[in-house]
Amino acid sequence: MNFAVAPDGTELAWVAQGAGEPLLLIAGQATAMDGWGPTAELLARFYRVIRFDHRGIGSSGRGQANRYTTRLLAADAVAVLDAAGVSSAHVYGHSMGGRIGQWLAVDFPEKVRTLVLAATSGGRCDDPGTHADAAALEALVSGDLERLIPLFFEEEWARRNPDAVHTFFTSRASAWAKARHFQASREHDSWSELGSIKAPSLILHGTDDPLTPLRNGILLRQHIPGSVLVRVPGAGHGLHLDRPETIDWIRDFIARKRRLAGQMS
Repeated sequence: MNFAVAPDGTELAWVAQGAGEPLLLIAGQATAMDGWGPTAELLARFYRVIRFDHRGIGSSGRGQANRYTTRLLAADAVAVLDAAGVSSAHVYGHSMGGRIGQWLAVDFPEKVRTLVLAATSGGRCDDPGTHADAAALEALVSGDLERLIPLFFEEEWARRNPDAVHTFFTSRASAWAKARHFQASREHDSWSELGSIKAPSLILHGTDDPLTPLRNGILLRQHIPGSVLVRVPGAGHGLHLDRPETIDWIRDFIARKRRLAGQMS
C-alpha cells in the first residue's frame, strides 16, 4: 500500500496492479477501494489499475471537514495520480465516484483520457424522474444487508459472490466520515458545468436502479458533449460489479477512442 498527500496534507492510501495504460477507479460514497473487488482484478488484466481510499475511509486520513465536497474530492484523486507518477489516466467512477469523476474532467481536463460514469448523476435536479425511490432510500439508511443487496446486485450474482458483497458493504469509516460523504454526494450539482467536459465519456446505467434512476443517465448523456449512454437492462445500482460485460464495453470504448485519436493525429 502507498500513500499520496492531498492538498490539505491528508494521507490517501492507494494501490496499483496490472500493466498498461493507467485506469483510475473512484469508489462510491463511503466505499473503500477494496469494494471494487473482482472488477479491479479483471480490469488489471488489461490496464494499470489504480485504486484509493477516499479521505475518512479505510486506511486514508480523515482530513478537514470542509474538504468533503465532490469538487474538492476530485483534487484528492489528482494527488493519487501524481503520487502514482501518472500524468493522465482513464477514469472510472461509480455513484459518488462518478460525481467526483465529473469534476475531475471539468477542473483537470489534462488528467482525463476517457471518462466512464456508472450509476451516477449530475446532482440535485427538479426533474422528479431523477429522484431516488423513497423505500430504497429508507433501506439504504437502515444498513440492513438483506434490504441493501437487492438495491445493488442481481440475486444470483450476490449468492455466488458473497465475499465481494461483504467487502463492498464493509468499509472502515466513522459515522463522522460517512455523514460527510453522504452530504458531499447529496449536495453535488455539476449540471451547469458538464458541457465543458472534453474527455470522451461513456455512461453506464441500469434500467432498474432505484437509488439513481435511469433518468439521471439520460440527462448526463444530454449534458456531456459527444457522450455515449449504455442502458443496462435489469441492472441496479451495483452494475459495476455484478455486470462483468461492462468491462468489455469499457475496453471497446477506450480502444475506439484510442484509434480515433490516432487517426486524427
